Amino acid sequence: MKTRERKQEDLNALTEHLNNSKSAMLVGFTKLTVNKDQEFRNHLRGAGAEYQVVKNTLARIAVKGTPYEGASEYLKGVTGIAWTENDAVILSKAVSKFVKDNADIYTFKAGIVEGRVVDLKQVEAIASLPSKEELIAKLMFVLNAQAQRIVTVINAVPRNLAVVIKLIGEGKTDAPAEQKTEAKVEQSTVEEAKTEEPKQEETEKSPEESPEMEVKSDVVAQEAEQSAEQETSQEAAPEAEQ
Repeated sequence: MKTRERKQEDLNALTEHLNNSKSAMLVGFTKLTVNKDQEFRNHLRGAGAEYQVVKNTLARIAVKGTPYEGASEYLKGVTGIAWTENDAVILSKAVSKFVKDNADIYTFKAGIVEGRVVDLKQVEAIASLPSKEELIAKLMFVLNAQAQRIVTVINAVPRNLAVVIKLIGEGKTDAPAEQKTEAKVEQSTVEEAKTEEPKQEETEKSPEESPEMEVKSDVVAQEAEQSAEQETSQEAAPEAEQ
């Protein structure tokens, strides 16, 4: 049997643990075996929590004046307390899962999270949330992804420039679109100029041919005058004979 001094030491230790913790869970149990009790303790230890089976009278004194005082009404029957100084989500996940998997032995009494008393449904809702570590991991993934994209874009600029310089050195680059357009315009202009040159030559030759045409017209005019004179002389001859 524990002495009075021993009980006081247990009370002081429990009070200190609860004051330093951020959340706690109260569970009850029946037909508990040593193996199942050790399994539950190991499960909680893996979640960074501590566990202790307490006497209700001692626990009521320990929670008095603390954020856990609201759970005093649940300190009935056989009671075990699990608490943690770490993330409350991790403890909620650990307790809710183990109690659900071992419902024939363990029962959930109440939880205290940030000074508020919560029931099993609220604990399960908390357990469905991502833990602090998971949130940090997701945040780091997002930040790393953005940083990697920025690095990829920055590295792409000199890489593309190097490719262009290499192609220029090998003489494999095509002329820009504007230069191609100008070349086509110049080529079409030259072709048009070639087609217009014969027309100009014909126009220039036409004045050289005009003197021959004038000579022909003079010959025709002289022949007409001679035929007219002959007709006149023939008409005048009969009149002279008379």
